[in-house]
Amino acid sequence: MTDPRPGGAEGVDSVLAALADPTRRLLLDLLAARGEASATALAEGVPVSRQAVVKHLAVLEAAGLVRGGRVGREVRYAVRPAALDATARWMAALAADWDRRLARIKLLAETAEAAERDAP
Repeated sequence: MTDPRPGGAEGVDSVLAALADPTRRLLLDLLAARGEASATALAEGVPVSRQAVVKHLAVLEAAGLVRGGRVGREVRYAVRPAALDATARWMAALAADWDRRLARIKLLAETAEAAERDAP
């Protein structure tokens, strides 16, 4: 999977990898609730050190899920929903594809069952 387009396979891969960690999901939840926060403020709400929070935020930022911006002497982070939206669209397309496949299997099974019933 090496599609470099935004929302392409590479972007989806990095988002899913970033979201695989429960601490990073918790950080996203905290940022979504607060709007924006520094790593120090976020560290108060998670069971890891500030240094670990900074590392987790770097992974989230690399995946395009958060952005950091300097405000005075601190870096404040905020959620960037575009990467989540692109991943959600990819997942919805995947689900729709599977729904079509399952509907086709169901139709084939029902057709075979009806043919069996109608056979002498």
